[in-house]
Amino acid sequence: MFFLKILVLHQYFLGKDDPGGSRFNQFVKYWEEQGHQITVVAGNVHYITGKKDEKYKGKWVSEEQYSEKTTLYRTYVSEAYNKSFIGRLWGYFSFTLSSLSAILFHVKKHDVMIVTSPPLFVGITGILAKWFKRMPMVFEVRDLWPESAIDTGVLTNSFLIKTAYLVEKLSYKFANRINVLTPAFKQTLIDKKGVDPDKIIFIPNGADLDIFQPGPKENWVRDEYNLHGKFVITYMGAHGVANHLDSLIDTAKECQEHKDIVFMLIGDGMQKKHLMEQVKNEGLNNVLFVDSQPKKKVPDFCNASDVCTAVLKKVDTFKTVYPNKVFDYMSCARPILLGIDGVARELVEESGSGYYVDPENPLDFKEKILSLYHNEQLQKHLGESGLSYVREHFSRESLALKYIQKIEELKK
Repeated sequence: MFFLKILVLHQYFLGKDDPGGSRFNQFVKYWEEQGHQITVVAGNVHYITGKKDEKYKGKWVSEEQYSEKTTLYRTYVSEAYNKSFIGRLWGYFSFTLSSLSAILFHVKKHDVMIVTSPPLFVGITGILAKWFKRMPMVFEVRDLWPESAIDTGVLTNSFLIKTAYLVEKLSYKFANRINVLTPAFKQTLIDKKGVDPDKIIFIPNGADLDIFQPGPKENWVRDEYNLHGKFVITYMGAHGVANHLDSLIDTAKECQEHKDIVFMLIGDGMQKKHLMEQVKNEGLNNVLFVDSQPKKKVPDFCNASDVCTAVLKKVDTFKTVYPNKVFDYMSCARPILLGIDGVARELVEESGSGYYVDPENPLDFKEKILSLYHNEQLQKHLGESGLSYVREHFSRESLALKYIQKIEELKK
């Protein structure tokens, strides 16, 4: 293995201790340990909170040292995304332009560039940067845009939809390799998008086993949030339209007669205010909202839980996704109730880590909760099965090495 210079274009790359999915933060860590040098170009608006740190306001490009061998460029992203059609258009394309200018004028040529989507429009930056800098490009599909954006109502304008499909087609055409995060993505690209199978590689989401580990349930989280003696069902992550957290509120309503059952929703997002108002209007006292937490604290919340859950809106596109939080839950040996059909359901059922629930059927959700509520031995069995499975198949450290091996093939 030789040392590489890797450029990562990732609008939602996290800062130190930021809440959210840390796939590439962990990859960068492991790649550094292997001796590689990394440059990351990322947006300056956090994808969960939608907020911009004061130090980035008014700046087009900001350079900082993320770690010993990783330089991070934060580039301009508009905060006008939800204000109007023009605001949304500029929200999509502001990062496209600012990230391209950072790569062209601040970043030297690298051995390879990884462009990770969504948002899909980073593909424009990737294509132009590949041409101007003469770098091979790996285009990573974390979510099937534009389909998922259309299905959830995020993308409704016909011009934007047509533009998105064009960008998608060109991104696949000009990429040297396309990385998919689930087997279903691969099949969709081959069967419906006409992508050459030889172009496609498979480095899925995985488990941060050095961060997420089993720990005591009766920890500081239960102290701080008065959860001792409670049966805690935890959701961790974004509170957006796609996440369909109304289903958890509806289920909490059905579980009110069990005074010791509590639903803990950790995170932030566009729908959080609406969800809190819904809980207030329903007069529910069994739902606890917790702000987004630094990554180092999240395992303690997971370990303080009796059951962990993940739900998404019930649309066909989401049958193709592996939510990263599921791997976090498995790594902490927590039983899982999963309101997502498709490959994620197959993962949970094959690993023996939990059960599928219909996200639009709160009575089914309640029944599955009570089956675990009344059976502590079953909780333990599901948790241990998930931990064993994720250690064997989805260690992010081993996936980082596999990614490098695939990248090295482009240099031969």
